[in-house]
Amino acid sequence: MIPVPSGVRVWLAVGRTDMRRGMNGLALQVQEALQRDPHAGDLFLFRGARGRPGSSIERWSSSS
Repeated sequence: MIPVPSGVRVWLAVGRTDMRRGMNGLALQVQEALQRDPHAGDLFLFRGARGRPGSSIERWSSSS
């Protein structure tokens, strides 16, 4: 179980995601596909190409 601070939203990117895109590519996907700010402090869940749900959970902070 991962504790999530109150007020943090969790977004699920449906479909399969190419994890080879790296952090910048995933942040771009958050901006373009989900139309969200990746630095807002929310959690974003991505499903890998092999179909394992929750294969990557990303959270960007404004200090990075």
